[in-house]
Formats: sequence, C-alpha cells, structure tokens
Amino acid sequence: MSLKAYDLTGRTAFLTGAASGIGRASALLLAQAGATVHCADRDAQGLHETAALIKEAGGTAHVHPLDVSDRAQVDEAVAAATAASGGRLDIMAAIAGIMHSSPVLETRDEDLDRILNINFKGVLYACQAAARTMIKAAADTATHTADDASTTASSTAATSTRGSIITMASGAVDTGGPGLLCYGAAKAAVVQLTKTLATEVGPHGIRVNAVAPGWIRTPMTHRHDAEAQTHTEGFMARMSPLGRVGEPDDIAHAVLHLASDASAFTTGQILRPNGGVAMPW
Repeated sequence: MSLKAYDLTGRTAFLTGAASGIGRASALLLAQAGATVHCADRDAQGLHETAALIKEAGGTAHVHPLDVSDRAQVDEAVAAATAASGGRLDIMAAIAGIMHSSPVLETRDEDLDRILNINFKGVLYACQAAARTMIKAAADTATHTADDASTTASSTAATSTRGSIITMASGAVDTGGPGLLCYGAAKAAVVQLTKTLATEVGPHGIRVNAVAPGWIRTPMTHRHDAEAQTHTEGFMARMSPLGRVGEPDDIAHAVLHLASDASAFTTGQILRPNGGVAMPW
C-alpha cells in the first residue's frame, strides 16, 4: 500500500449536495485526487461556483442542477454523467441533505415528508442509479475479460471494478437529542440502506459505506443568529475531546478515503469523523 491508493486519476465521481459545505469540499478534494467530478445540487449558482473552483485548480468538473427528491432527475443526471465517461461511474457520494428541528409532539406530516424525501429518498435514488450503472459496468468488464483471457465472468466481476458508493449519515444517529426526530430518523434509514446495499452489491465488486459527521461548520448548521451560533459551536467544541467543531475538509478527507483504493476492503461500515463526541461500540 502507498499513497497511490488515494489517486483517483481516470475515475468518474458523481456528488450530490456539491454546491456548498461538505459536498463542495468533497468535490474539490476528489478532483484534486484526479477524478472527473460531476456536481449535482438544486442550487445552480453554488454548483457553478464549485465547478469554477475545481477548474481554477486544474481539475475537471461538470454541473447537474437537480432536485434529489425527484427520481427521474437523478436518473437522468447519472445517465448523462455515465455517458460522458464512456459508460462508467466509479464513485457516487450522496451528500445532499437538509436540517429540520421540531419536538416530537409538534412534528407535522409535511415536516417528516420533506426530510424523508430529501435526506432518505434522495440518497436512495442516487444509490440505485449508481449501483445499476456500476453493476452493468462490472458485467461488461467481466464479459470482455472472459472473451480476451478465457476467464469466467464471476471471477472477474469482483476484482475488475472500482465502484464505491458513499452515503452521508449523521452523528445524530448515535447521540439523539431534542428536536431531531425527522432528521435522525432519515439518517438512521440511510445507515440501514448503506448496510443492506453493501450486502447486495458486494458480489459485483461494489463497496458501500457511510460517513456520519459530528457537528460541522457548514451553511446548513448556521441556522441561528451570530450569538446563538457562537454558543452552539462553543458547546459542541466542549463536548469534543479534541476541543473543536469540525470543518467541511474533515469530512471530505473521509469521503476521499472511502472513494479510493485505500479502503478496498471496507464495506458496510459507518465512518465517524465527529471529534470524539460519540464513541459507539
């Protein structure tokens, strides 16, 4: 093993939520590692800003404005990205998500539906589109290899693919907290999706893992006025053995690890860059 394991040159990555925060940081880092990055988000202006930053740094980026809660839009965008890469998609990072807080007794149907549509269904749609593409690529590669080298498709599929699907869970799954019913339930569903899909697509050489961040300083977490934000971040920093809150780059490096060959024997796992706020068994 060497640092070359983190080299993504020649690979194609598709990221949702790439207009800002963790999604933007991850897109920039994957591009820096050599990947061609397809950036998706409903914020078209933010997407173009992310793509511009990637291109200014010498990388390759494409933009796909979309609503992740619309299956047809997700399928269309992934198909376009796949076609542009010659029929292959190597990395899917389903990062798009929104925050919502309400006490259980005050939670409305529309609150739950909105969170589940974006934070769970949006991840599901991205995973489904990516997995179908990666399975097809594995089958095509296996067939070609078998024709060329008289090997069996089954022996080739698991070794010839580099498919990695990365979902975004949350530390809320481990810690809970007042007001987190909708958000936490959706992220718990993402964890279950991650583990289940990992068992189903592993035989095709595809890995599926989740990142469960702790408190990260992003536009999504800046939901309060400056004084309240300072108080919240101070409280979260005091909870961490490291004495600070996280930055988007902290999570982007976790995404890079799971996207790369450095995690080639890792699947069905939940990676928790949370500053030690939660330490599950």
